[in-house]
Amino acid sequence: MFRSYVREAFVSAEEKFLQLTELLGSSEAGKMMLSEVESTINGEGRELLRLLLQGHVDDRGICDIGKSVVGSDGVVRSHKRIREREIKTLFGAVRIRRMGYSVRGADSLFPKDGFLNLPKISYSFCLQKLITEEAVRGSFEEGMKSIRRMTGITIPKRQAEKIVLSVSGDFHNFYEQKEYDMRNMHDCPLLILTMDGKGIAMRKESLRKETEKRAKANRHDMKRRLSPGEKKNSKRMAAVASVYLTDRFVRSPGDIIGELSGKTAGTGKKRPKPFEKRVWASAEHSFGTVVSEMFDEAVSKDPYREKEWVALVDGDRKQIIYLSREAEKHGVGITIICDFIHMLEYLWEAGGTFFTEYEKREEWVRERLAGVLRGKPGLTAGGMRRSATNRGLNQSERKAVDKCARYITTLASHMRYDEYLRKGYPIATGVIEGACRYLVKDRMGITGARWGLKGAEAVLKLRSLKVSGEFEDYWKFYERQEFSRNHYEKYAEPEFLMHIVT
Repeated sequence: MFRSYVREAFVSAEEKFLQLTELLGSSEAGKMMLSEVESTINGEGRELLRLLLQGHVDDRGICDIGKSVVGSDGVVRSHKRIREREIKTLFGAVRIRRMGYSVRGADSLFPKDGFLNLPKISYSFCLQKLITEEAVRGSFEEGMKSIRRMTGITIPKRQAEKIVLSVSGDFHNFYEQKEYDMRNMHDCPLLILTMDGKGIAMRKESLRKETEKRAKANRHDMKRRLSPGEKKNSKRMAAVASVYLTDRFVRSPGDIIGELSGKTAGTGKKRPKPFEKRVWASAEHSFGTVVSEMFDEAVSKDPYREKEWVALVDGDRKQIIYLSREAEKHGVGITIICDFIHMLEYLWEAGGTFFTEYEKREEWVRERLAGVLRGKPGLTAGGMRRSATNRGLNQSERKAVDKCARYITTLASHMRYDEYLRKGYPIATGVIEGACRYLVKDRMGITGARWGLKGAEAVLKLRSLKVSGEFEDYWKFYERQEFSRNHYEKYAEPEFLMHIVT
């Protein structure tokens, strides 16, 4: 067979390739089913890829760059010695020979490690990325099983957890340096800020102090059995936030009621999509801290205050206070809107006080909803209370009515839905509730999972990047940061590594 010239470092890879082609062209292979051939190529081909990678790192030489190297600590390292290290990659383990520069009492420096941007640990960045993506997608156990099936490499769960924790470390730095293209934002007049909370089952040592106290107080409470999936006083609330731009969506109260009843298609207009949407969550930080982060993100999207700022909440008074304080701090006007769906749930519960028949209850709720949507929350709440009084209902019987009326009157200043609809503002928190589900619940709520605080925070950060469509950009940033920390900053004159930066 004709054999072309092959660089010495790649001879083993070429021999493996020839062995594989001979095998596939053999009479034995001619009797195989496609699945058998495919399985053979998958196994043998992975070894071929490993040999190609091994050949490449060998071909790069040992990187002997002179008699000595000066570290950033000013210490001259003049003792030279060739050393090896092993790196596990997507294709298997490769061994890397490189020149080391050392001196007693100081860390050794390996220029080749810098040229290749090798990680500090024995897992390549590509493999770390796969580990991270699998851990963020589902449980650590299932994720590592999946990697073993794909690559043949066994990753201990504890090692995977350490990698995820390390990878998440540049989350805040990434957003601090991120710049948005303002040219893409001129057509979106509304800047939306929205937040909610979602509980995560935690280990005892990771609960907030208030929850831990309740857990201790109720430790011996055997009055009732917990329902399936319930975890009494074992959850820590994660603050979930989102900031995005969008266009106006002008509607009328009749459009909203028609959409809810299914009797009309609403306005017939296409609902505008969120633009430059960022979603994130934190179990470690307080709601107040996350609100502050929301405003920082909003400022980065609207630095010249050209947009109309709108905040959507579920009626939580603390959230409203945090938002109001932060708006005052930044000197920005903001419209805080209470989600009308939460208000509707209160109405539905109150309607059950007057009617047990579904149709009559629905009609009663629809009429009160119309009143609130038309800008009359106070009159609507007062009318409900009068109805309960006129029917002679006692305190217990009218409890749901008073609860609903109190909710509406307390938050009436954030329920000017007639005005919001005319301006094309959103009046429901669907975006953030969806985020609570797919960002937090779908991963953190896996059956039986109990989280430590650091691990939960790391997964939330990385899952946030995935949901926001920024994981790939983040990974590039993370690798650059690792290069700087592990290599560039270690040398007094690191210019020989500049090709990595550019």
